[in-house]
Amino acid sequence: MPLSHPRRSALSEQVIAELRNQITSGEWPVGSRIPTEPELVEQLGVARNTVREAVRALAHNGLLDIRQGSGTYVVATSELAGVMHRRFAEADPRHIAELRSTLESAAAKLAAERRTEKDLKQLDALLLRREQTWESGEAEAFVAADATFHLAVVSASHNEVMTAMYADLGEVLRDWLRADVGEVLTPETHMDHTRLVDAIRTGDAEAAAAEAASYPFLCRPARLSPPSGG
Repeated sequence: MPLSHPRRSALSEQVIAELRNQITSGEWPVGSRIPTEPELVEQLGVARNTVREAVRALAHNGLLDIRQGSGTYVVATSELAGVMHRRFAEADPRHIAELRSTLESAAAKLAAERRTEKDLKQLDALLLRREQTWESGEAEAFVAADATFHLAVVSASHNEVMTAMYADLGEVLRDWLRADVGEVLTPETHMDHTRLVDAIRTGDAEAAAAEAASYPFLCRPARLSPPSGG
């Protein structure tokens, strides 16, 4: 339905909020191209200038990337995620891997102590999806499935602050994983996460923490990709 028409400044904020909601809800996932300006004008029932102002505001905040001749793409799910993506675009991949290992080890330990039956069912389902995408040989699909699985491990810690921080680092970590596994999946880059889920299931906090911290990484020399893309 078209949005209501209050004064210009309030309408602009309303459009920004509506577009942000499309991103945070997952309706427009990271990496996707959002509807064109004319399509947004029609959907929202507002002027072209208002849509353009809202898109530029979200691009300035790091959620969207305006690519001339290609369209506008989602690059982060929150302002903080956008800031982190830009801040760490040139970070040493080994440092990103160490940060991931530290966060996931702490989260896995808490998950083993706090996980619910619902958490375990989700981990089982996501672990299966991760293996299926690996077998498909599609690197980008595997990156997405692996990232979703690890976020679920962190979520199972039931530490809202840790989960939010990990989610905001999501695209940084996905960039690192893309560089680590490469464009073609090879046997040496495969890591079995069955023991991690088993440790969480049995409530073995120390084993879960050790397992999460033990995954090797290749750290190819390539840096993380910049958020602007192409």
